[in-house]
Amino acid sequence: MDDLDAHVIDLFAAEPRIGVLEASRRLGVARGTVQARLDRLAATGVVTGWGPDLSPDALGFPVMAFLTLEIRQGSGHDAIAAHLARIPEVLEAYTITGAGDMWARVVARSNADLQRVIDQVLAEGGIERSTTVIALAAQIEHRVLPLARAAAATPGQRT
Repeated sequence: MDDLDAHVIDLFAAEPRIGVLEASRRLGVARGTVQARLDRLAATGVVTGWGPDLSPDALGFPVMAFLTLEIRQGSGHDAIAAHLARIPEVLEAYTITGAGDMWARVVARSNADLQRVIDQVLAEGGIERSTTVIALAAQIEHRVLPLARAAAATPGQRT
């Protein structure tokens, strides 16, 4: 990551439908340079997608909760993850350290609907119990752009 990479990412994040030619004009570099940067950022996994960002709230799922799952020993995280992946309201799931074994971010249409989602999650026999925390308000939405800018500001500082 360097300064130009950060500017390319910022521009395409702000205006995802901008063309490479217009981006090159705004950035003051050759069209081929912008395309090469985009290709490299995608090939190295820095840019992971170009699809639209969707709002669960606008789709009718305004309730967000975080589930901490305790998994029965020997059940395997992969089987639990496969089960969770089949539930559309599960947006993310991570294996974690600490009090639980897996963390999942879920959405629901209402608090009552959240119970249905939790029941679906718990239908997997490998999950012993869950603890639920309902999100009241987003203070900082999921973001990565500040991290990209920080990486560009300190090139070579990887650990």
